[in-house]
Amino acid sequence: MNGLRRHGARIAITLLPVLLALLHAAGVWRLPLLVRLDQFIYDARLRATMPGTLDPRIVIVDIDEPSLQKLGQWPWSRDKLARLTVELMGRQQAAVLGFDVLFAEPDTSSGLPVLRQLAAGPWHDDPKFAAEIERLAPRLDHDALFAKALAGRRVALGYYFTQTAEARATGALPAPALPLQVFPPESEDVAGWNGFGANIPQRAAAAPEGGFFNVVLDPREDGVVRSVPLLARYEGTAGRPGYYASLALAVHRLLDGSPSAPMPVFAPATSPDESPALEALLLGAGASHLRVPVDPSASMLVPFRGRGGARGGSFRYVAAAQVLDSALAPGELKGKIVLVGATAPGLQDLRSTPVDAVFPGVEVHANIISGLLDRRLLVVPDYAAGYELVTLLAAGLLLAFGLSLLSAPRAALLALATGAGLVALNSCLYLGAGLVLPMAAALAMVPLAFAFNMSWGYFVEARASRSLAGLFGTYVPPQLVDEMRADPRRYSMRAQSKELTVMFCDMRGFTQMSEQMAPVELQAFLNALFSRLTRIISERRGTVDKYMGDCVMAFWGAPVDMPGHAALAVEAALQMAAAVQELNEAHRASGRPEISVGIGLNTGLMSVGDMGSAVRRSYTVVGDAVNLASRLEGLGSHYGVEIVASAATQGAAPECAWQELDLVRVKGKARAVRIFTPLGRKGDAAEGSHAALERWARTLDAYRAQDWHQAQTLLAPLLAADAKKVLYRLYAERLASLALQAKDPDWDGATRFDSK
Repeated sequence: MNGLRRHGARIAITLLPVLLALLHAAGVWRLPLLVRLDQFIYDARLRATMPGTLDPRIVIVDIDEPSLQKLGQWPWSRDKLARLTVELMGRQQAAVLGFDVLFAEPDTSSGLPVLRQLAAGPWHDDPKFAAEIERLAPRLDHDALFAKALAGRRVALGYYFTQTAEARATGALPAPALPLQVFPPESEDVAGWNGFGANIPQRAAAAPEGGFFNVVLDPREDGVVRSVPLLARYEGTAGRPGYYASLALAVHRLLDGSPSAPMPVFAPATSPDESPALEALLLGAGASHLRVPVDPSASMLVPFRGRGGARGGSFRYVAAAQVLDSALAPGELKGKIVLVGATAPGLQDLRSTPVDAVFPGVEVHANIISGLLDRRLLVVPDYAAGYELVTLLAAGLLLAFGLSLLSAPRAALLALATGAGLVALNSCLYLGAGLVLPMAAALAMVPLAFAFNMSWGYFVEARASRSLAGLFGTYVPPQLVDEMRADPRRYSMRAQSKELTVMFCDMRGFTQMSEQMAPVELQAFLNALFSRLTRIISERRGTVDKYMGDCVMAFWGAPVDMPGHAALAVEAALQMAAAVQELNEAHRASGRPEISVGIGLNTGLMSVGDMGSAVRRSYTVVGDAVNLASRLEGLGSHYGVEIVASAATQGAAPECAWQELDLVRVKGKARAVRIFTPLGRKGDAAEGSHAALERWARTLDAYRAQDWHQAQTLLAPLLAADAKKVLYRLYAERLASLALQAKDPDWDGATRFDSK
């Protein structure tokens, strides 16, 4: 919880790109760059996962440039199209034929209308002329020839819908695939049209099945065909109102022989005020039915197989001129789905698609039919927005808290793992279930959140951290500086009152040693000694205050709070004393004089902060508790111990075994204080030491009660066991002197020291 509060600003700045991504996903503030990125991701993934193989079931008869050069400009006379139809459905035995071209006007290329006008006008007096015209009419009526070729065959003619201020309609529509009543009355998601351009009634009647070939450009206005409507709503007056099938859907239905109507499937309404949304179309009947997922506008994403055109390799292309010349072997297209369309640039049936900037419009329909046959369908589910919001929120919160609490390398790994996880989840849903889900906002959010977080860390927190290191680096151990960097705002050089433990450490015998050493040698010795003692202080999380000649001053509990600062200081003091003993062993071997250490410890309330003059300042501690520690440091030699600690320090380090030394009044203090020396950790005490300490405590009680005889009796076994111990000899001398004197009613057992 403290970490969260400490990094609150960093978490907030990291959540900024998360918030922007959520606003985009919710539709509150759509960012065009993210929309375009989603399109790019969809297009790239579509190209990467396309089968790229030939679908032998579908053949495209191409009205290409060579065919136009050989047979003349479009539109061709209908007798040629009649021959084309007979060749494909008769000699070639194609299963279904679909025309991605429109025959909206009668064919007058044979001149039959002109001849009939002559027969009815200037030549009306010549019955032979009129009879000859009617005899030739079956061969000259190209529309009738084409209608005859279409009749009774599985052929779907194409047409288009329009939406204009004044409804315009030409030709005749086929029967609608569904009546208007199938959809809820208030449903307006499916695109509605008020006009159309269809085939002339004669051909429409001959081939009653047909489909519109309108495509839908991406609503995000990049002009790319990604989806195609399978149904269109017509409510005009020139034809039967209803829902009409697309050309691809009409051709697919003809494969059945007795096509059933595509039945809409609606998602349940989320509230009484909303109408059910279209989510799928059921094609066919029985167990073999196909459920085609669509969006509410009845559009499906085009499942492209590969690049477009004859070189794309997705479908076989046959030039229309070759078919008319009967260049194909009989039955070569048997059982195939044949689509007649144009790739000649002048006929303007080229589209921009995700897989190719110039893509034949007829092949868009071919890809839909192929996808329906393979059940290789893509869909943007109705919960896409909810999915995006949930993933963005989950990933955003993970990044906001994770990046703020982790180190930079681990934060980078978290960002990479989060981004990879989002991509993996999205890709699995795409490859496994054909779900097209948005990913751009997530991909943009992850690096932006990382960049915002790291920028804040570098420019704000790192600057504060560097400033902190500059302030405290020379006083505080590196590990404490690292802790302080986690929340630099908590630390400053400003003075404050805190309970701390302070240490004064002085070298005894240093003067004698300095007299026997050259200055350079003495400098090297002091540097090595202070380095070792400072390392011990730093390892126990202490802050070095200053070096004063042969004295070191340090304190614990600031600038970083330490609940166990007294115990750490005592442990450091014991280690420092042991380090000096090791040094003395080396000195004995080299013949140098030995030194000893005197350490004073006190725990109490003191002021800590940046103190000094305008010329020189330092981070230090001052106060009465500091002065007491300085006085205690000088008492160790009197009692024959290296470490002297106050009762406050002794009480704050109960895990250590202590021996009380005395009750003293030091210089400058009227109040007596109890002093102790640490003997090591309680568990490390030698066998019998506990009993000796208890006996010593009873000795002090008798001494302070002026029961000299009892005190001497209790002290005698201790002195006999350790005759060299200065403390015991000191009290033996005191007791011998006091035993000769009368008891003093004002005596409190305290020893006064008038010098440091």
